[in-house]
Amino acid sequence: MSALNTSARIAVIGAGAMGAGIAQVAAQAGHPVLLLDNRPGAAAQAIEGIDRQLGKRVENGKLSADSRSATIARLQAVEAIEALADCDLIIEAIVENLEVKRALFRQLEGICSAQCILASNTSSLSITSIAAQLQHPQRLLGLHFFNPAPVMALVEIVSGLASDPALAECLYDTARAWGKKPVHTRSTPGFIVNRVARPYYAESLRLLQEGAADCPTLDALMREAGGFAMGAFELTDLIGHDVNYAVTCSVFDAYYQDTRFQPSLIQKELVDGGRLGRKSGQGFYSYAQGAERPPAAEISSAATVDVCVAEGDLGIAQGLLGRLREQGVEVLQRDGRGLLRVGDAVLALSDGRMACQRAQEDGLSNLILLDLAHDYAKAQRIAISYAAGIDPQALEQGVALLQRAGLKVSLLSDSPALAVLRTVAMLANEAADALLQGVASATDIDLAMRAGVNYPQGPLAWADAVGLPHILSTLDNLQAAYGEERYRPSLLLRRRVAEGRNFHD
Repeated sequence: MSALNTSARIAVIGAGAMGAGIAQVAAQAGHPVLLLDNRPGAAAQAIEGIDRQLGKRVENGKLSADSRSATIARLQAVEAIEALADCDLIIEAIVENLEVKRALFRQLEGICSAQCILASNTSSLSITSIAAQLQHPQRLLGLHFFNPAPVMALVEIVSGLASDPALAECLYDTARAWGKKPVHTRSTPGFIVNRVARPYYAESLRLLQEGAADCPTLDALMREAGGFAMGAFELTDLIGHDVNYAVTCSVFDAYYQDTRFQPSLIQKELVDGGRLGRKSGQGFYSYAQGAERPPAAEISSAATVDVCVAEGDLGIAQGLLGRLREQGVEVLQRDGRGLLRVGDAVLALSDGRMACQRAQEDGLSNLILLDLAHDYAKAQRIAISYAAGIDPQALEQGVALLQRAGLKVSLLSDSPALAVLRTVAMLANEAADALLQGVASATDIDLAMRAGVNYPQGPLAWADAVGLPHILSTLDNLQAAYGEERYRPSLLLRRRVAEGRNFHD
């Protein structure tokens, strides 16, 4: 079954920001679109808002005046649900309430033809549950857009137990025809993005709670080392803590209080105190007029270093050596365990153990642990931790070497797996479980995280690049350090390591 023809009539129920955005997408793709809202005049106002937004694009030279006029001409506000009788696809974008959605779709079944496809834009409710009371549950699917719908590329095509696979393919092809990047997912709590993304917030929140670093420093590390568009604290301030905390609680409850999804007491306190982020003027940061965000913490060294020794293969961190050579540092190579020596200091990529633990177990004096970076050849910042009792001169030498590579250095307390590594390991672990449980394919999981939340790399592909054995050892060491099920490695990760395979093999 191919994409819907542009002559197919589309209806969107709900003229809020999301519903209006979906209506705009369909109209710009060439479909006649009906927009319905139970608030009198709301649909017409939404179309006026779309017209204003398109007008700004015309002024900026990003859209022709003819395209704007044609899009608006395809949009029609209607006041009664009976006006949707001849539609080919109806997309619901109303309040996230199961009984309200069920009642709406039962009503639509009595109005629309048997060929009409019914779709819900729900971000958290079960498609199986919404469809359960319908006479023809096979024609209901999820069509989950991301806000703002005209801008965000991802659309999750969600299939419940009864959903017709042919209709899922039709919606997939239709979303592609609309210029989107669709992915298939089963109707499980959080679908792909809202499930796999939970550790991105959770690990930064835990590090903050443990005093590993402050918000500006952790956010800067996620951006400047991890390559993410925003750190967890600035992102949740933007989303709104009431919204983000509610999603976390919903996923936590849906998975029967699995500790991997455990909400944060720090975020709960913000919600309880009305500090919801940008929309309230205060979250992790202040948004009052004239407020300035505190800078990320950095340490520096005045030591001079001109030579270092790379012992063995540094793996994913090998890009550091090229940067050092470009800055005139002589890099000597010899066999070893993947260590970088400068003066009396020993630098090593974290494997999930605390620096004090690894120094003792591996017999390494003056150990400095390096955090993961998405691309060591391009990163602007790196997190480090060091073992207690380090010689201050050795610390100076280690920091000076990283500075020679052009990196800003942020010091974290001696925390297992530091910041970026623990976050990426946990994202990959959750993605691995989603893959194991048949929620979506590896390709679709990675695409969803890139297109839906702008990750620099899909978590499964990122884990492949780091090396699955390193991700597994990181999680094993995290679980041993905390003694919590939260960090248990996915069975699929263990299996792939034992088989010597990657996720994308």
